[in-house]
Amino acid sequence: MPYLHIQLSGDADDDLAQRVAAHATDLTARLLGKDPALTAVVIDFVPARRWFIAKQALSVSGARSYHWLVTITDETNTKAEKAAYLAAVHETMGGLLGGVADHSYVQVSDVRAAAYGYGGVTQERRYQRPG
Repeated sequence: MPYLHIQLSGDADDDLAQRVAAHATDLTARLLGKDPALTAVVIDFVPARRWFIAKQALSVSGARSYHWLVTITDETNTKAEKAAYLAAVHETMGGLLGGVADHSYVQVSDVRAAAYGYGGVTQERRYQRPG
């Protein structure tokens, strides 16, 4: 039941947001083994004039960037799976954004099962009492 919050530099673009959300859901299912039916994705756009790398606005450099945060239950993925996910996300975002700055970030946030859940129920409780 991952939650993804993805920030993209640039003007709001509903078509791009839809494509990013679809890729986010697919990558998270394929590489981290998460259920697409339980995957939530939020996309925010940040104007390039308000996104800075090395003190310079992206509007000056013309580069694109992103910050991709996925929250998952701790101990459900290996280091190798997460490393493959980070690499695949960066490659995918490069294709979707037409090239990205090296200073674009992916963060896999492993949250303890007792402190994370949905529908008012923790993941720990779901594990203890499946079904």
